[in-house]
Amino acid sequence: MKTIKGPGLFLAQFAGDTAPFNSWDSITKWAADCGYKGVQVPSWDGRLFDLKKAAESKTYCDEITGKARDNGVEITELSTHLQGQLVAVHPAYDEAFDGFAAAEVRGNPKARQQWAVEQVKMALTASRNLGLDAMASFSGALAWPFVYPWPQRPAGLVETAFDELARRWKPILDHAEDCGVDVCYEIHPGEDLHDGITYEMFLERTGNHARACMLYDPSHYVLQCLDYLDNIDIYKDRIRMFHVKDAEFNPTGRQGVYGGYQSWVNRAGRFRSLGDGQVDFGAVFSKMAANDFAGWAVVEWECCLKHPEDGAREGAEFVKAHIIRVTEKAFDDFADSGTDEAANRRMLGI
Repeated sequence: MKTIKGPGLFLAQFAGDTAPFNSWDSITKWAADCGYKGVQVPSWDGRLFDLKKAAESKTYCDEITGKARDNGVEITELSTHLQGQLVAVHPAYDEAFDGFAAAEVRGNPKARQQWAVEQVKMALTASRNLGLDAMASFSGALAWPFVYPWPQRPAGLVETAFDELARRWKPILDHAEDCGVDVCYEIHPGEDLHDGITYEMFLERTGNHARACMLYDPSHYVLQCLDYLDNIDIYKDRIRMFHVKDAEFNPTGRQGVYGGYQSWVNRAGRFRSLGDGQVDFGAVFSKMAANDFAGWAVVEWECCLKHPEDGAREGAEFVKAHIIRVTEKAFDDFADSGTDEAANRRMLGI
């Protein structure tokens, strides 16, 4: 068994225009001061990270890695959530997602999609230059507007959507193989890969690509009423990344999973800071340890009530308390009788 690394912190929700959140030097110092040992980097945020330079320059990667270590943290992974979203966008979401892209490709879905593919590939190259072996992303979505089967979906609609999604991602996954980096899809509503079945549909169409892996985040499963503990056992061989995020689902006579178009505060299902929701993290960390998860436990703060800086500091302590330092011996080794094969055969009467 392996001891999970951590705590790490996903910086996307904290990056901003004011100190200490507006530069790589200051935000890594702040994260270390909060108690974190690692940071997951939003590759799109130029205030913290220059993706193009990281893909082209090992020297730059060594510099930012060295600065982080000087400040007390290491880079856990890069994230391409926003760029991955743009690899596949249904026209219904064109305008809503356009803001994720560079200004020069907005309003041009074809150019935007090509830009997104190149961004994800650059992040894979940058990950290799940084000495990382996993990268977080979203899959994007073509079929999401049809997630509820009304009106009745035409025969073959979903299959065509997943065929196309796999076609777009296959060259990226092949580049990931060349770089020695796993693409870890966050299984997430709004993406075509939003549960285990849809992940399997995609995986089959990529030829069970070795680099098409999973980012496990139990909060998204709580809000779908999916068994988040069983999920770990089913996909233990594909889970390469772990977001530690809490959530709660409190249905009423007025609303349930769909939330009634309400704000996050007023939804039946909502994200909470660690320990304030319903995820059984004792069981989650136990399963991750038993299944030899060797990656980082990365806090993703998303709470509709608590201040982010409070959530960050509490989250570091929460993860430290839940990481299991795995044992190197069995608890009953003291009672070892020292038998051998001959003795085993005698005991069995054979």
